[in-house]
Amino acid sequence: MNDIRESIQFDCSRGCIVSHDAESGETSCTYRAGCCKLGDYNWLKDAQDGSCNGLFEVRFKNTRKGIYINDSPQNIRLGDLVMVEATTGLDLGIVTLEGPIVGRQMKCKGIDPKTAVFKKIYRKARQTDIERWQEAIAREQETMIKARSIAAEMGLEMKIGDVEFQGDGTKAIFYYIADGRVDFRQLIKAFAEEFHIRIEMKQIGARQEAGLIGGLGVCGRELCCANYISSFQSISTAAARCQDLSLNPQKLAGQCGKLKCCLNYEVATYLDAQSRIPKVSEPLDFQDGPAYLRKTDILKEVMYFSYDRTSDAQLYPLAASEVREIIKMNRNGVKPESLRSEPEPVSPEFVTAVGDDSISRFDSPRRRKGGKGRGGNNRGGKQNASTARPRQEGKPRQDGGKPRQDAAERPRQNGRQRPSGGRPRQNSDKAGQ
Repeated sequence: MNDIRESIQFDCSRGCIVSHDAESGETSCTYRAGCCKLGDYNWLKDAQDGSCNGLFEVRFKNTRKGIYINDSPQNIRLGDLVMVEATTGLDLGIVTLEGPIVGRQMKCKGIDPKTAVFKKIYRKARQTDIERWQEAIAREQETMIKARSIAAEMGLEMKIGDVEFQGDGTKAIFYYIADGRVDFRQLIKAFAEEFHIRIEMKQIGARQEAGLIGGLGVCGRELCCANYISSFQSISTAAARCQDLSLNPQKLAGQCGKLKCCLNYEVATYLDAQSRIPKVSEPLDFQDGPAYLRKTDILKEVMYFSYDRTSDAQLYPLAASEVREIIKMNRNGVKPESLRSEPEPVSPEFVTAVGDDSISRFDSPRRRKGGKGRGGNNRGGKQNASTARPRQEGKPRQDGGKPRQDAAERPRQNGRQRPSGGRPRQNSDKAGQ
C-alpha cells in the first residue's frame, strides 16, 4: 500500500492524477477537476440541448485547449483521456467539457459551429498511450534546462519559459519570451540534433508567462491569468484614472511587470457612475463664500466641498443631484444660503471591549510607597513644602514648615518690604542679643 501511495503524482499542469501499481506494473491516469490552471465548471450540465452533441473541449498542458469533434464510435465522457488529431502525429488530452456549455465556450472564443472545421477525436487512450505520454512528460524539465543553455551559448536575446511534449513524444512546443524579433533558424537545427524530435517555437508575452508559472497576487488569491483568463485585453492607465487610483507603477503593476488585469474589471461600473456625476470646473457660490470641490466618491455619487481651497479639515458632503441643482442656481445668479447648514458626517464612537473603562488606564506611572509619586506628588495631588524642596544639611526648618513665598508675592508690613533674609528685622535683633 505504501508503494502505491508513493507512486501517486498530481500533474497540476494537465489536471490529472497518475498512479502506478507496483504489483501489476500498470499505470493509470484519471482527471482531477479543480487542480489545474484554467479549470472549468459545467454549470449547464443539467440543461437539455442537442445542438452541440459530439463536440468536446479537450485540454492539454497549462492553458492550451481546443474544441474537438468525436469521430469514433466510442462514447466519450467528461474526464476521459482521448487521442486527438494533431498537426503531425497524435496528441493526448483530457475531456474537460461536454454538452451545451461547449457552445458557450465557442461563443466566447468567437468560433462559429456552422463554418468552423474541428479536429477529430480518434479514440480513447490505451494503456500503452498513457505510458508513452508519461515518459514524454518526464523529459520536459530536462529538455527546458538544456534548451536554455543552448540558446544562451548562441547569444540569442530570448527566454525559454516552458516546454510541452506531444502525446506520442514525437514533437515538442518551446514557449519563449522575447522583446523583439529573434532569428531562431539555427536554434531549431541545434534543438533537432540534440533532442531528435520535431520542434515548434511559440512566442508568448509576459502575461502568458505569468499564467504558465502561476503564483499569488497582492490580493492573496491565485493569479487571474493562471486561474481563468484565457484571452488578454489591452490595459492602459486610463482605467486607473477613471477609478481615481494612484498612478504609481509599483502599485499598478502585477507580477508580470505589466498593468494588472484586474484594473479592467470595474471600469464599466465606474464609467456608468461618472456619467451621473456633474463636472465642476468652478467653485460653487454660496452667500458665505465659494466652496471648492476636494474629492468625489464615485460609487456613492457623493461630492465633498470645503471653503478652504488648500485644506481638507472640514468637508461638507453633497449628493450629485444637489450639486447639479446648485450649479443651475449659480448660472441664474442665485446663491444658496450656506453650505454649513448641511449635516456633517458623524463618526461612530469607539467602544472598548471592557465597557466604560478607559483604554489608557494602564498608562499612568506607577506610584511610590508612602503616597509619594514622581516629582514629589502625594496621592491627593497636593505638594507639601517638605517634599517640594529637600532639606539642606539635615537641619530642620525654623519657619514652622510653612512654604516660602517669592519676593514678588511677599506681603508688606507697615508699607515696608521685608529684607532678603525672609524674616522681620525685629526677630533678627532679638536673635543677635
